[in-house]
Amino acid sequence: MNELNTLSDLVAAAKRAGADAADALHVANASLSVSRRLGRIEQLERAEGVDLGLRVFVAGRQAIVSTTDPDPKGFAQLAERAVAMARVVPEDPHGGLADRLDPLRDAAPLDLDDGQEPAAEALIARAAAAEDAALAVKGVTNSEGADASWGRVRIALVTSAGFAGAYSRSSHSLSCTALAGSGTAMERDYEWSSVVHLADLDDAATIGRKAAEKAVARLNPVRARTARIPVVFDPRVSASLLGHLAGAINGAAVARGTSFLRDSLGQQVLAKGLTVRDDPTRRRGLRSRPFDGEGMAGTPRAIVEDGVLTSWILDWRSARQLGLQSTGHASRGTGGPPGPAPTNLWLEPGALTPAQLMADIAEGLYVTDLIGMGVNGVTGDYSRGAAGFMIRGGALAEPVSEITIAGNLKDMFLHLTPADDLVFRRGSDAPTIRLEGLTLAGA
Repeated sequence: MNELNTLSDLVAAAKRAGADAADALHVANASLSVSRRLGRIEQLERAEGVDLGLRVFVAGRQAIVSTTDPDPKGFAQLAERAVAMARVVPEDPHGGLADRLDPLRDAAPLDLDDGQEPAAEALIARAAAAEDAALAVKGVTNSEGADASWGRVRIALVTSAGFAGAYSRSSHSLSCTALAGSGTAMERDYEWSSVVHLADLDDAATIGRKAAEKAVARLNPVRARTARIPVVFDPRVSASLLGHLAGAINGAAVARGTSFLRDSLGQQVLAKGLTVRDDPTRRRGLRSRPFDGEGMAGTPRAIVEDGVLTSWILDWRSARQLGLQSTGHASRGTGGPPGPAPTNLWLEPGALTPAQLMADIAEGLYVTDLIGMGVNGVTGDYSRGAAGFMIRGGALAEPVSEITIAGNLKDMFLHLTPADDLVFRRGSDAPTIRLEGLTLAGA
């Protein structure tokens, strides 16, 4: 089946049913996953599915319908249902298809599909290697298992304005969770790798060993005393700060007036010299794509440059609300409208190693885990449960847990320093980050 022809037929059916404009999205998924715990396969699952989404516009009104049946025989009825729904919903003055068409970007340079579909035996072997390596580490007493998975998604979009494009993306992942200690003194930790190409996946035994070593290191934690101290975020949690930044510069939040950075475009929001980049074209990037959910190509850009906020993250609806142009950040599924979201987002690394970043800290906190979502998007107030290690004399010391760190994101952003250890692992990435003057609430 040619999905572009199928979507073109669906859009044509919508126009015949009375839609002024329409677009159709096709998402086909295939996945294979295995879970292994204590030497036994607990789950082996394969899934495949196809979803179609149709969005129609009638006199400034919008409706969306979706189906898992790609048979063109049902398109007329689907389109009629969507148009009937659109006629009874409120008008949206900011809705509509993209105001312009970008040339279709060639997906080949993005290298988003390695063409490999591993056998179940290969996934089982990866999970086994990871868990066995974890259980071999001294101090590990149990396992929550290892999970290995593969997936491929095929995405196609056609609009009545003339856009038609499709691309596919592969994914490979492996994770392991180990437990150390016994009874009420047990501690757990994990390690993982998630990539587009199998060749980039971290070594399975290394993943298991790291998970185990991290769990053992957390044994016998103490509850630190309340203080106002420097806090250093490990890379696996530092990216959460980028997530808060992305949420604050999301065009939908800015248009609603619910962002603590709503008046900050063109102003200093990070320390001078710091840059945050967003790039949908990064080769093998976890969020790379040749076009967004509205058919926009999107371009690499510095969202923050030399500490100054240069751009919101916009789809066409939020852009119209703000009197601007889309930045090519529309994200969507088959069952809902587009909304703005970042692509590959990262904070540029600094010049110091993590050790140098901590060297002058007489007493501080090194955070490896964050708990809860205590962030106020309107005011920027920040309060989250945390665990990690104390920093004493510039080096990691005893493990700590059952603590809370608090501050305000506006101040935190202006007083952060990145280390030089940026590694692309997620899609939103940051190196080790040092923050000044946060409040640690403990004993």
